[in-house]
Amino acid sequence: MAASVPAFTTVPDHEFLLTRRRALRLLGAAPAAVALGAFSSADARAATTDLSSVTLVLGDQAGGTRALAEAAKVLDGTPYAFHWANFQGAAPLFEAQRSGAVDLAPAGDLPVLAAAVGDPTLKIVAARVGSGSQLGILVPENSKLRSVADLKGRTVFVSSARGSISQYQLYGALAEAGLSRNDVSVRFVLPVDAFAAFASGAIDVWATFDPYYGIAVQRGARILRDGTGINSGLGFITASGSAAADPHKRAAITDVLLRFQRAGDWALANPDAYAQIYASLTRAPLAAAKQITARASLKQHFVSATDIASLQKVADSAYRDAILPRRIDVRSISDTQLAAA
Repeated sequence: MAASVPAFTTVPDHEFLLTRRRALRLLGAAPAAVALGAFSSADARAATTDLSSVTLVLGDQAGGTRALAEAAKVLDGTPYAFHWANFQGAAPLFEAQRSGAVDLAPAGDLPVLAAAVGDPTLKIVAARVGSGSQLGILVPENSKLRSVADLKGRTVFVSSARGSISQYQLYGALAEAGLSRNDVSVRFVLPVDAFAAFASGAIDVWATFDPYYGIAVQRGARILRDGTGINSGLGFITASGSAAADPHKRAAITDVLLRFQRAGDWALANPDAYAQIYASLTRAPLAAAKQITARASLKQHFVSATDIASLQKVADSAYRDAILPRRIDVRSISDTQLAAA
């Protein structure tokens, strides 16, 4: 039998809305409180600015941000139009943002830096705090490989592309085990393709990230090393250069980021309810959904000087390890003014 891939990677808009209705019928009106919570002065400014002509394209990876926003119902009644654009990984998401097809893009630390190499106009506008346990190096349950040191001479498949958080984690794990990146052969594969190949036995070592990582583990994959102590666990949201420069879109972006922030706060306060809704919306198994949501990057804030300093350390390390072709000045690609917009 052919290996199945996670359904959340290809859920059409109309099916997502149907699953949302089913999830909210299941859990009643519990999420509504966050949408009715206190609004900031930025919310008030968005309400008094005419944004009716604005349409935001909200990029997403594997439906994660959309599931969070839909679960908490924070996008109900926005004074602007929006629609979602879902991608299986950061590489295609940032290609779309670079072409102007996406206004906002959520991703991990290194993918943002890799995207900035090709698109120095993008702006980091928000940070999310998560855990390095969101990703790891996997082998099949019956694999003879027992440690990272056993990877010497092997081929490791990494999702989703050069400059991914999984590449960074792999190199860190190799160094920790006394190996160099030259001790393994690395092949980059998009996560949906890699998921199917791993499930069918065609891949025997896979470095990947949630939700693919969590679902693979739930299906029996064994973890050689997760990202704890290697990866920062930080996630970021970037705005395209054109969106960040447009006054009306800036106002809409400020508003939607505050809504995402409230959604994250609700999810942290209601972990069981969020896991159930996440499972229903994304069609992930509930057991995997509970693990994925528990370590997700949910606590969000506008990007700060502390975040910039943390990301600069990642940028400098990635440049030293030749993951990035040049040094990135993180401050130059960050926009810290939205909070006061």
